[in-house]
Amino acid sequence: MQCAAHITLRCEAKGKHSTSCICNYTRYRDDGGVESVPWCAGVDGCPAGWIVVTRDRVEVVPTFSRVPDGFAVIGVDMPIGMTSGGHRVADVAARAFVGARRSSVFPTPHRDLLEFAGDRGAYAAANAASKARHGKGLSRQAFNLLSRIAEVDAAITPQREHQLIEVHPECSFRLLAHAELPSKHTAQGRARRRDLVERTFGQVPAPPRGATEIDLLDAYAVLWSAERFATGRHDTLGDHARDPRGLIMRIVV
Repeated sequence: MQCAAHITLRCEAKGKHSTSCICNYTRYRDDGGVESVPWCAGVDGCPAGWIVVTRDRVEVVPTFSRVPDGFAVIGVDMPIGMTSGGHRVADVAARAFVGARRSSVFPTPHRDLLEFAGDRGAYAAANAASKARHGKGLSRQAFNLLSRIAEVDAAITPQREHQLIEVHPECSFRLLAHAELPSKHTAQGRARRRDLVERTFGQVPAPPRGATEIDLLDAYAVLWSAERFATGRHDTLGDHARDPRGLIMRIVV
């Protein structure tokens, strides 16, 4: 894999951007080759909201609606598409794909449980509703994702499914490394992930205020898969079933 430090990217808009600009960047390689790179973003949740990374910037925005426009593809580490009952095949496939790190892929809550999004004190009620309606309780981790899932759900439509995609960073890192990695909650795991990111994108900046190193590295992994999707080099996990809103349920790698 070629180090991004030996790649020059130049905006084909020559810096003349509009708020709706979808840029392509020209990639000048050391071997003299030239190729067009669609401008993409990787987005992950963080303590202050959402961290957004591209090839030339990192920022934190308070809500998903504040993620800038103008990208060919936006990848986000958050479920897109929710069943009305039963499991998502994409989640099952993702757990099998990451192997030992399968516990990092949480089962996606059912769509009707979004009624509890935004109420931090509603876990007991949401858990009881999940047991009554679906025969299985709701994990605390899944409950804590409801508000973020609702933010993304408000932004996505079937018409946007080629521009806003679901990515799970552990799946991306698994493919980048061609091996299972140590937990990202260990120093060794973070070091391995940082090395993979820097081989692809060059030197990684310090996490911005309101985000952790893990959030930053995960967002870069999401960006990697978003660029693969934009150039048609991606893989997908899941059966491409659609949820009650018509949203495709897949995880892009």
